[in-house]
Amino acid sequence: MKQVVIGLLGTQLDRRGRGEDRWEHWRPTVSLFQHEDFLVSRLELLHEKTFESLARDVARDALQVSPGSEVRPHLLDFEGDAWDFEKVYGALYDWAKSYAFDTDHEQYYIHITTGTHVAQICLFLLTEAGFLPAKLIQTSPPAGRKHTGLSQPRYDVIDLDLSKYDKLSTRFEEQHIEDTDFLKSGIKTRNARFNQMIARIEQVALRSKEPILLSGPTGAGKSQLAKRIYELRQQRGGLRGNFVEVNCATLRGDLAASTLFGHVKGSFTGAQKDRPGLLREAHGGLLFLDEIGELGLDEQAMLLRALEEKIFLPVGSDKMVKSDFQLIAGTNRDLRQQVAEGKFREDLLARIHLWSFELPSLAQRREDLLPNIDYELSRYAEKQGRSVSFNKEAREAFLKFALAADTPWLGNFRDLNAAITRMATLAPRGRITTMDVQEEVTRLKQSWQRPEQAVEGDSIDLTTILGEETAANLDPFDRVQLVYVIKTCRDSNTLSDAGRKLFAVSRKQRAVANDADRLKKYLAKFGLSFDQVCR
Repeated sequence: MKQVVIGLLGTQLDRRGRGEDRWEHWRPTVSLFQHEDFLVSRLELLHEKTFESLARDVARDALQVSPGSEVRPHLLDFEGDAWDFEKVYGALYDWAKSYAFDTDHEQYYIHITTGTHVAQICLFLLTEAGFLPAKLIQTSPPAGRKHTGLSQPRYDVIDLDLSKYDKLSTRFEEQHIEDTDFLKSGIKTRNARFNQMIARIEQVALRSKEPILLSGPTGAGKSQLAKRIYELRQQRGGLRGNFVEVNCATLRGDLAASTLFGHVKGSFTGAQKDRPGLLREAHGGLLFLDEIGELGLDEQAMLLRALEEKIFLPVGSDKMVKSDFQLIAGTNRDLRQQVAEGKFREDLLARIHLWSFELPSLAQRREDLLPNIDYELSRYAEKQGRSVSFNKEAREAFLKFALAADTPWLGNFRDLNAAITRMATLAPRGRITTMDVQEEVTRLKQSWQRPEQAVEGDSIDLTTILGEETAANLDPFDRVQLVYVIKTCRDSNTLSDAGRKLFAVSRKQRAVANDADRLKKYLAKFGLSFDQVCR
C-alpha cells in the first residue's frame, strides 16, 4: 500500500534558512522523507495562503531528498488566526470531509509535529473521531544532536488503538480494578453477577452524565453505592457540586415541591423566607432521590422538566431557576407496574431508565457474606476506636446461620450491619462468643417473624424437636413440609385425623386409605412419632 502523509506546514521549524546551510538544520516536514524504512509516497501539505512561498520551498527540498515521492499543496483558511480552536477545527474538518480517502490502497498518517498546539489538538481529535482514517506520526530531531547532517532524525508512529500498548492496557486495567474496588468500598466481593454489575456502573459513571436508576430491595446498598458513584465522579469525572440525598417517602403534600424545587417568601402559610430547594443545592453535583416511586405525579412532572431542560419553577415564583445536576434514582418498587397503575409517569421512567441496575439482595449474594462481615467489623473498629473479633467457634456458628438457605436476611445489609454492631458492642473484652451469636440469632429470627407467618407455623422450632444437628441438615423444602405436618398434627385429635387432613386428595385414589400408617412412616423418617410432635 502507498504511504500518504497529511501534515501542516511548519511556519517556524520548516523555515530554517534558504541557502545550503538549511540542510544542517532539522526541518520536520522535510525529515519525513529522510527515512529509509519509511517511504512516503505522497505528502498532502496543508498551509495558509500567506505561506505559499515557504510551502513551495519545502516541497522542492522534500522532492530533492526523495525524487520518487509526490507533494500536493492544499490551501487552508484559518481566517488569519491559527490559534482559534473553532476556526482551525472547522477548516480542518471541512478539508477532511472533502478529501477522497482510498483506504483500500493507501495507508494514511497524520503528521502532528508541526502547526500550532491548537492545530495539533484538532488533528488528533479528527483522527480519534475517525474523520481522518489514519495513524499519527511524530518526527523529532536526532537524539543529542543539533544538525541532521551528523545523525538521522527520528520518527514514531502512534496507533490510537491503545489496546495494542501493553503497558497502557495494564495501567487502564489497574485503574479499572481500583475504581470498581472503590465502588464496592474495598470489599472483595465474590458474587459474579454483582461484580459484573459494578464493572458496568464504573464505566457508566465515568462516561455518561445521564440519570442512573438503582433498583433493589430495602437495605441492598443503594444509598451507599450512590455516594460512592458521586465520589468516583468527583475524583475522575470533575464534579464540582455537592452530593444531595433525599428519601422521597418522607416528602408529603405541599412540602414535597418546596423541598425539591424551593419556594419564595410568602408563597404559602409558613413560608417566611426564600428556600433554594434541593435541586438548586445539587447544581454542578449529584442528586440522589431514593424511593423515587413515592414522589407525587405533580412533582414527577416538574422533575422531568428539570432533567430535560435544566430549569424549574420554585413554588410561588414566576421566574425560572437553572440547575445542572446529575441524577441517581433509587427504588424498591416495580416502576413499570406503577406506570400501569397510573402512579408513575411513563415519560419520567423512560428518562431515568437509560442506565438501570438492579442490586441483588443479601440472600442472593451469600458468597459475599464473609467479606461483608469482616468489612462491618472493620467499620465498627474505625467508628468506635475499639477492635472486635469472633472467637473460632463463634465465627463458625454465625457463618453457619448466615449462610443457611432458610435465613432470609429480610433487611439485607442493614440487618447484617445491625447484627455485627450489636455483637461487637456486647462482646466481652473484644471477643464475640458463641453465646453472643446465639443471642443475636434469636433476636434476628424474632425480628423477621411476621404475624401472618406465626399463624402458618413459624412458632414451631424444629431445632428443639429434632436436635440442632438434624435440623441444620434439613433441606429448605423438607423444613417447610415438616413444619406444616407438625402443625396439622397439633391441630388434630388423633393420628388418623391428622392423616385424613394431610392426604385429603390422594386418599381418594387408593383402594385402602391407610392415612394413619402413611403419616406414621413419614414422621419416622425424622425419628419422630405423633405423640412427640404433639407435646
